[in-house]
Amino acid sequence: MTNTAGRRRAPAMSPEQRREMIVRAALPLVVEYGTSVTTAQVARAAGIGEGTIFRAFGDKETLLAACMAEAARPDDTLAHVAAIALDLPLEERLVEAADALRGYLARMGAVAGALAASGGLRRDPPGGAPPEGAPSEQAGAGRALSGREASMAATRDVLSGLFEPERDDLRLSPERLAEAFQFLVLASGRGTSSPLTSAELVDLFLHGALKGGAAG
Repeated sequence: MTNTAGRRRAPAMSPEQRREMIVRAALPLVVEYGTSVTTAQVARAAGIGEGTIFRAFGDKETLLAACMAEAARPDDTLAHVAAIALDLPLEERLVEAADALRGYLARMGAVAGALAASGGLRRDPPGGAPPEGAPSEQAGAGRALSGREASMAATRDVLSGLFEPERDDLRLSPERLAEAFQFLVLASGRGTSSPLTSAELVDLFLHGALKGGAAG
């Protein structure tokens, strides 16, 4: 009797799970190669046949659009920020939140930058409509603005919770401070060769630019 008798086959992936697995395998390759990445490279990284990619996405353009959508998805980052312990000092809470948000922005920028530098995504992917249930590039583009607004609002909501324990000592409401902090983090890495660290950014936000705090 062989030891394979009691072996159970792993449950088959759903179409959505298979697409998620392919996208996870593709993302590092997209950062490295941009739009020049081949479906054969993605298939090898995912440990699947190349035909599985075309059955899941229809064509490479739809796969690349799905990679960009995944890179832009903030769910994991927001869950991390929401889980920051509120018994930590406010400054430590904000530094951890800034690190998480800046890491997310860096990952999203790496994917977007690689795609843009190598020609960008075509608006009309070849090969007709993608398979049923697969994400469509045009549908994704149509939802981009509302998705971005929803992401910004969700980020503000999570950040405002970090200010809540100090509500009675704050000069502004947690909601307004969360919005200001969000935009400061978003702007912190743009257009500078020497960006502030998260600790420097939070110190500036909490204590201002003048030594010893605000002028009397």
